[in-house]
Amino acid sequence: MTRSLWLFLLCVGLLCAGPAHARLPGPQQAVPAAKVRDLAQIRESRVLRVLVNQSRNSSGEVKGQPVGIEYHRLIAFEHYLNGRARDGQQIRLKIIPKAKDQLIGALQRGEGDLVAPGELIDLSSTRGVMASDPVLENVPLVLVGRKGERTYQRVEQLAGRTVTLTSSSAAGDTLHEINQRLALRKLAPLKVEWADPSLAVEDVLEMVQAGIFHLTVVEQPIARRWAQVMPKLLVQRKVQLAQPEAMHWYVRRDAAMLHASVDRFLKGYHAPADQDVAFERIYRRLYKVHYPLAQANRQRLEKLRPVLQRHAQAQNLDWLNLAALAFKESALDPAARGAGGAHGLMQITPGAAQRVGISDIANVDGNVQASARYLALIRRKFFSSNQLNERERMAFVLAGYNLGPERVQAMRAEARRRGLNHNQWFFQVERVALEQVGMGPVSYVNSVNKYFLAFDRERDALEARGRKVASRK
Repeated sequence: MTRSLWLFLLCVGLLCAGPAHARLPGPQQAVPAAKVRDLAQIRESRVLRVLVNQSRNSSGEVKGQPVGIEYHRLIAFEHYLNGRARDGQQIRLKIIPKAKDQLIGALQRGEGDLVAPGELIDLSSTRGVMASDPVLENVPLVLVGRKGERTYQRVEQLAGRTVTLTSSSAAGDTLHEINQRLALRKLAPLKVEWADPSLAVEDVLEMVQAGIFHLTVVEQPIARRWAQVMPKLLVQRKVQLAQPEAMHWYVRRDAAMLHASVDRFLKGYHAPADQDVAFERIYRRLYKVHYPLAQANRQRLEKLRPVLQRHAQAQNLDWLNLAALAFKESALDPAARGAGGAHGLMQITPGAAQRVGISDIANVDGNVQASARYLALIRRKFFSSNQLNERERMAFVLAGYNLGPERVQAMRAEARRRGLNHNQWFFQVERVALEQVGMGPVSYVNSVNKYFLAFDRERDALEARGRKVASRK
């Protein structure tokens, strides 16, 4: 190659490279440039993809009635955008529910256009995105306990106490800082218990009300809202945990026009006075979780443990799943009577028992055996896929036990059609159940799940006596 040709190609390369300072700050975007969507592209597609916190508090909808707090704002934002549309370019919302700790990453990857979390988000995780003007300003984190239990005036009184947080709670850093303060005063640290990922903020609050968990920390607006339908909750406002922060929506840094529209909308938005009417009506009449480990319940469970363990082992089930189902169905009462011929400890019907070859469900052994066999049948015929993890598999089995497995499979198909994760019951397929059937089956599965988690926390103690009896033999 001649020197003159080499210089010519070098100059062309430099011209094509463009100026270095034109690159946007922050991490490299994983989404190709063609997928960058600002307001113009959103209007052209006529779809605004909104990533929402999968929590029912944030984005739940029951039979067409929004009970999630962010739904009201999002619907109002949709109307705001459509009121300014040109040439009939009406936009519809596409709601994409994800776990809170996955929202920002999904936005950065271009899986959505807007994040509406409905909770505080750790600001260290928001690189490459822009926060809107505040959705709510001055939002404090508050300690929540149960009425009748100890109240707190100062942070120092929390030394040695256990606080349960959801897996993506914004309170983690706050409690870490409190522990540093306690250490300086030579006080015992707060113990942080991270809740199972199947539990959203409202689930943890319900378990606090039941006495399963003793304390949690949540955003004050969330605590106030759920205290309206969980009357045993005690919001302990006197303990100042941290300085209040603002809640935001989030957009990608390269969506400046969308960001400007969001800010203009939020500046003029006022929540309707009746926005919680459906929420209160639906949740007030729900079955509430009770404390399954009270002394009387422990005594009943100890008597029933051998039969529960025997039939659970025969069907490759966790005996605590059977125990949780029995507590939900009958409060561990073998003499319980239900609707539709269901009776006994597991409230199984004669027809279901006959499907698995059991004719006598009047005694505890036959009742538990029939239920364990029927659960195993549902699992084997409908939910045996290795794509399901065991917790989700059990949730689907329980939903099938309550609704009928064929109907649950139809809901999974509908979830898949909508782009939801059809292999996840919690917060995904359950959304279809909420819309089609209502809270009944969702509350059913959630209640059994909470009882299982309550029993599982004390598995060693519950199984210890059985091991002692076995060793004597």
